[in-house]
Amino acid sequence: MHRVLIVGSRGSDLALRQSNWVKLELERQLPNREIRLEIIKTRGDKILDTPLSKIGGKGLFTKEIDLALYEKRIDLAVHSLKDIPTQTPEGLTIGAITKREDVQDVFIKHPEKNHASLASLSRGAVIATGSLRRKCQLLHFRSDLVIENLRGNVPSRIQKLDASDWDGIVLAKAGLDRLERSDRITEVLSTDIILPPVGQGALGLEIRSDDDEVFEYVSRVNDAETEIGTRAERALLHHLQGGCQVPIGAYGRIVNDVLRLDAMVGSLDGTHVIRGTVQGKSEEAESMAVKLAETLLQSGGEKILKEIRGTEAIEIPYA
Repeated sequence: MHRVLIVGSRGSDLALRQSNWVKLELERQLPNREIRLEIIKTRGDKILDTPLSKIGGKGLFTKEIDLALYEKRIDLAVHSLKDIPTQTPEGLTIGAITKREDVQDVFIKHPEKNHASLASLSRGAVIATGSLRRKCQLLHFRSDLVIENLRGNVPSRIQKLDASDWDGIVLAKAGLDRLERSDRITEVLSTDIILPPVGQGALGLEIRSDDDEVFEYVSRVNDAETEIGTRAERALLHHLQGGCQVPIGAYGRIVNDVLRLDAMVGSLDGTHVIRGTVQGKSEEAESMAVKLAETLLQSGGEKILKEIRGTEAIEIPYA
């Protein structure tokens, strides 16, 4: 009798949409295998009234699910790749990375206001976001904006916007697309304005390192180009020792058979943003990422990171 495959997932609408998509893809590949979902609530889901940057956060959205993997209550976990620490816990590994959705962030205006774009907002306009990366790049683009904190899942963030007097919010396009809420998008923001976080738009399937059977199953939904691009992004983030307290953005992708990686490090107030680009062979993804990380550090990124951390000795956890 075949073993039942149990897929662990957070319980938000978006997480369930993502996990059900993975479940269907696996069922297409394994038509005779029973696959079930197991919903697990994480610390990040429980604390909704505090900015992510203040919670701290190594594995903020993954720790409880990791425990379920260790205890063999689930066989694989579906995460937004951006939530998986750059160093997975001992005994666990990313078995597959799915084909990436659109990596861009989007501006969503208040329904009763007539804004057409970020650039057209009046001086002192209020934008809400829970991301220091977004806050930094928004203020770098428009230093006159007022940034409010925003937490919660995608539907609740939209509800908070509608009930507020804010001018708009910024969210990931991939989440809106997956939830079929793209009708609310006012403007898709160029990566020249806002670089995404590491892994945005991709799903990471986490498994036990020694589970060869499940690795073989999940490898069938792995997307090679997405894996290469996000591997470069994650290597850069790891080298910078970045996390939710540090505004870092990165975007790796294959363009005409060449791997291109763009990245940024910025100050919390957006006054200083250091950006860089590197291109090379796909098999050199990690070394390219380290090279770009060093360039960012030497170009002013190291000073920015030291100021954010307070002292060199403080390690910033990834979330």
